[in-house]
Amino acid sequence: MGPHVLADAAGAGFAAPAFGEFVDDEQAAPVLVVRRGESLAGCGVRETREETGIEVEITGIVGTYTDPRHVFAYDDGEVRQEFSICLLGRPLGGELRVSDESHGVAWFTPAETDGLPMVANIRKRLADWRSGAIPVVRQCCDRDGPR
Repeated sequence: MGPHVLADAAGAGFAAPAFGEFVDDEQAAPVLVVRRGESLAGCGVRETREETGIEVEITGIVGTYTDPRHVFAYDDGEVRQEFSICLLGRPLGGELRVSDESHGVAWFTPAETDGLPMVANIRKRLADWRSGAIPVVRQCCDRDGPR
């Protein structure tokens, strides 16, 4: 899989994660796909712009996340294990907009994210970022969510 980007709009005081995906009516971060020859940071910048309209500078890594039980099996017999990297970015400009890859995009303060319906593993990424103890390396998820 690819990176997810959380954009920090105003330093430590306010978060600005831009959500574009929904899974069973819960918000999830956009899934980004690294193109051949593209850097991880370059992918984060490009995909954030494409899915949200916001230009970002990648400033760090929130963490890496994997679940050895979450695999993709293809008809040709190939099996791959999912992993993701959550990047931290600082917005440089642009205007929030919905793309053909997103259903809705908005800025939220950390407190506002507490009440949002959200996929458990994305909530864990936000909690990791909010804790300030980053970067993290997480093996996640069980039925009760990430650990």
